[in-house]
Amino acid sequence: MILDGSGPTSRIYFSQRLRLHYVDWGNPDAPPLLLVHGGRDHCRNWDWVANALRHDWHVLAPDLRGHGDSQWSPDGSYTIAGYVYDFAQLIHQQELAPVSIAAHSLGGVIALRYAGIYPENVRRLVAIEGLGASPRRSRERRRRPIAERMQAWIDDQRGLSARVPRRYATIEDAYRRMREVNPHLSPDQALHLTEHGVNQNEDGTYSWKFDNYVRAEPPYEMTETDIQELWARITCPTLLIYGKESWASNPLDDGRISHFRQARVETLDDAGHWVHHDRLEAFLELVRGFL
Repeated sequence: MILDGSGPTSRIYFSQRLRLHYVDWGNPDAPPLLLVHGGRDHCRNWDWVANALRHDWHVLAPDLRGHGDSQWSPDGSYTIAGYVYDFAQLIHQQELAPVSIAAHSLGGVIALRYAGIYPENVRRLVAIEGLGASPRRSRERRRRPIAERMQAWIDDQRGLSARVPRRYATIEDAYRRMREVNPHLSPDQALHLTEHGVNQNEDGTYSWKFDNYVRAEPPYEMTETDIQELWARITCPTLLIYGKESWASNPLDDGRISHFRQARVETLDDAGHWVHHDRLEAFLELVRGFL
């Protein structure tokens, strides 16, 4: 799909004193649709989806804290609770409820938990590989004593404090890295994602926009029981999408689908973790029919 050239408007809102960015694709009289990106990504990764849906929906796409053009957390702390609060504030401040949502990966984790906290605020929900850690990985985490988890987190924080954002001599170098991460991307897709995903440094080099601290895995989080309780509270129709070539654990296979009231799973061939990039037309067909 070729973008039509008429891009979105950048807007700002505030949450926990952070200056957060989102884009608005116009059409404010249409029903609202929020598009939420994943970890180490940015809101403009949805441009092809937004471009296709903007005439039927009022499409908005936020940059999560520490990502894209949103402010970095001063203390380097990025928790799911913080992300959910930012998401709740955007919906509250812009009076978007009841809202439909399409979200990817970390964005899916955030959207699914929000929908469990405020089920009356969500009309329909699409989550691309957004259930978080697989049951197997969650069990492995729980086996580690809390002292060991805290020590690992402290070591990670120290390491990240010394980590300098990688600098690419040219935007073409960053583009090649983008192609390495997802070989399914077309050259045009990879270039677009790269151009919106980097800042140019003072010396002329380029670095990714996200804060390196978003890489850290927190030492503790909601319990598995808490998360399942929130999933069970979701009342809106829910579509869970997976790529057959992805590393993500499919909820039909690992049993997590049983915690949802009315969710269905769709799996797409020739797609990895970024299903909405790898199989754009098939994804749009699914989403249009569902919404």
